[in-house]
Amino acid sequence: MLEKIRMRSVVFIALPALALVACSSPEDVAEATGVEDKATLAAGTPPQPPAPAGDTVSVKDENDLYSFDFSYPGAVAEIPALKSQFEKKRDASKAALVKEAREAQTDAKEMGFPYNAYAEGTQWKVVTDTPRFLSLSADIYSYTGGAHPNSTSDSLVWDKNAARSLKSIDLFTSGEALRRSLSADYCEQLDQLRAKRRGAPVDGGDGLFSECPNLDELVILLGSSTGEQFNRIGLIAPPYVAGSYAEGAYEVTLPVTAAVLETVKPAYRDAFSVK
Repeated sequence: MLEKIRMRSVVFIALPALALVACSSPEDVAEATGVEDKATLAAGTPPQPPAPAGDTVSVKDENDLYSFDFSYPGAVAEIPALKSQFEKKRDASKAALVKEAREAQTDAKEMGFPYNAYAEGTQWKVVTDTPRFLSLSADIYSYTGGAHPNSTSDSLVWDKNAARSLKSIDLFTSGEALRRSLSADYCEQLDQLRAKRRGAPVDGGDGLFSECPNLDELVILLGSSTGEQFNRIGLIAPPYVAGSYAEGAYEVTLPVTAAVLETVKPAYRDAFSVK
């Protein structure tokens, strides 16, 4: 739903934020940033059921031109069609990175500027694995020579019955219907998080990053506390969607309610339950 934005001069998230994630425990990160671990999807809820057995598949390549890191869980590797899809994503992403890095290196040499190696990393994780669906999330970062790297998220749902991948929104009748069922609760919880990070109440939409984002600006994660049916929805606002890059991403988790259930397509309704 959200595309990575490759720009050489525009960047969106501060480097210290990435350092914090790399060097701190999940509890420290949550306390410092207010961002919850996607393994739980909400504070106070039990951890997700463990991912199926199998080692994480990871490809890393680092040199003076670029660094590239792409990984996905064993649950993906155990599904040949899905594994093939992820490998195509990986190869296409790496090819694009190498091409852009070479062009930037050439430009820097011609203009007499130092070249800073480009970087890209994608880490896919299991959100939940139900009898019918494998729900996945991705943490993505990129660096294209500016002052700071860029950070965003992605999601994917694999339908085991149909053997195909879906966007989370594909399971609902429409984005507008889902928005109406979630909007009030989402905007209220988002403003509470923003006020906590900013140290002041949100000013009702009159200031910068005070409005509630549209659903199509968010990354949607489908989660479960039981591992049987989807009963909660995670909504991630990447940097510069709900706040400045210094505020980081905002994640809000909401339960599946009767109103939400009504927006699920009939073909998928038995895969959801009201929490």
